[in-house]
Amino acid sequence: MALPQNPTERRDFIVEVLVNAFDSLMAADPAAFRTKFRKMAADEFAFYRGSACLFYADMAREPDPWVDERTSRVWIHGDLHAENFGTYMNSQGLFVFDVNDFDEAYLGHYTWDLKRFCASLALLGWQKALPDDTISRLCEIYLRNYLEQVRHYVDADDDYEFALRLDTAEGPIRDVLLAARHRTRTDLLSRVARLEGEDRRFIRGIPGVHELDDATRAKVMEALERYLETIPEGKRYVGGLFYRVKDIVGRTGFGIGSAGLPAYNVLIEGRSQALENDVVLSMKQANVPAVSRIVDEPRIRNYFLHEGHRTVISQRALQAHTDPLLGYTEIDGVGFLVQELSPYEVDLDWSDLTEPDDIAQVVRDLGRATAKVHCVADSDADSTLVPFSTEEAISAVIGDKDDAFIADMINFAHSYAAVVRDDHRLFVDAFRHGAIPGIPVT
Repeated sequence: MALPQNPTERRDFIVEVLVNAFDSLMAADPAAFRTKFRKMAADEFAFYRGSACLFYADMAREPDPWVDERTSRVWIHGDLHAENFGTYMNSQGLFVFDVNDFDEAYLGHYTWDLKRFCASLALLGWQKALPDDTISRLCEIYLRNYLEQVRHYVDADDDYEFALRLDTAEGPIRDVLLAARHRTRTDLLSRVARLEGEDRRFIRGIPGVHELDDATRAKVMEALERYLETIPEGKRYVGGLFYRVKDIVGRTGFGIGSAGLPAYNVLIEGRSQALENDVVLSMKQANVPAVSRIVDEPRIRNYFLHEGHRTVISQRALQAHTDPLLGYTEIDGVGFLVQELSPYEVDLDWSDLTEPDDIAQVVRDLGRATAKVHCVADSDADSTLVPFSTEEAISAVIGDKDDAFIADMINFAHSYAAVVRDDHRLFVDAFRHGAIPGIPVT
């Protein structure tokens, strides 16, 4: 790959892309973005995580010989880096290790997910002082397992069978699943709420939580009623007290990717009146996915009611057995994503992975998990936008050129990781010298 800009041009380009992507959110909450940018300034990987918009601005200028008409418009995760994997409890009650965080999901080149992941692996490998040939080997393991799993889906009828569960996972991934299993809903509830009289309410006065005025609370309540209608009938609880609202608070202080987005936590009655079955819903304004800035096609853009709808439709297309509480709504015409604030979500801690053999075991499974994301949808998924078999399309476009495909992906990973390291330095220089409009340095 070649990015022809000199350092000054590149710095200006980075600032321009960030401003174009986040201008309205930065104007609404500049302090939140100052925090976001300080977190991004911490190291190269943090910068990479927070700058998906820059990655896709670059991809718009990159030739891609490994896609055709079909494989250039499939469901993709959109922000597939090494730290976007973790545990969740699926709708069958099973603990699964898989891709998480579908905020950036959209339609695009399947290769963009692979490139973004491999570049993130190269960044992590560089931070761990791994030699380039070791990083290449790890990328190759990831990619070969991805291709093997894609072709398995072409030939097999058991698309739903593969999953990284307690009975199938090994090594560090199984350790993460065990950690999730030891978590409880009661522990989560005790951190965010407490008993007041006969019932539970959110704790006020803790960082990131604020009280709502009556008008805002009324809007959220109305939005919750609309949300319930978006839960598929087969996953909707009927009768009883489930979904009865107990309390609502405003939320701020999310991670790098959600800076400045309005959000609310809603405490509802669970499947019984037992207090340990209370459920916390997260209602968060959905963001504009970075991929959509370069895939500017009316047939795709106009298919979605709003970004909340887009996020939910995307997640159902990319994840088997989605959260039965997953849905969407809107407030003042703006789309919101609604899902359970789950006690069972544990991310893989890459700081504990230092030896290549341990990392190899993990990336082998992540390659297979990525293939599942591309090829296996939830039973409630909508096939309107992608009316063909993704696994067959990907397998056909690569054909018998596995070695050339893998070599191309690995070369990209090393080249783009080097670009990101330079970009991080340029971003820090721009930020600390006040070159990002609207964001105060102090």
